[in-house]
Amino acid sequence: MKKVTGIGGIFFKTRDPEKMKEWYNKNLGLVTNEYGSVFEFRNSDEPEKKGYSVWSPFSIDTDYFQPSEKEFMINYRVENIEKLVEELRKSGVTILDEIESYEYGKFVHILDPEKNKIELWEPVDDSFTQMYEGKTTK
Repeated sequence: MKKVTGIGGIFFKTRDPEKMKEWYNKNLGLVTNEYGSVFEFRNSDEPEKKGYSVWSPFSIDTDYFQPSEKEFMINYRVENIEKLVEELRKSGVTILDEIESYEYGKFVHILDPEKNKIELWEPVDDSFTQMYEGKTTK
């Protein structure tokens, strides 16, 4: 069974998320929206399918990364999140919450051995595309 299939997103804390998005837009050309920036790629096994990764600055005082005390969180793309969570539980991995479903995929959070919070995402890339259409600005 495949577990992680790629990076779903890089999330980090910053004092001023809007200013950070503007800087990355101006200096590095990232097209940003209210969430950050989206990177599109093609699935190497099925090139007709698109995939997405997200770059997203969060407010320095967010509690979204808790219980981790780190200033970043990585989101990994996965397949069959239910089975993966079952395997992780059997291996003694700390599962922080229940799997949540949205139109653009399923999510769950775990901790690694150094207490870094990790977000696992089983994407529905077609719905993800629709969510971001028309919301990007330059």
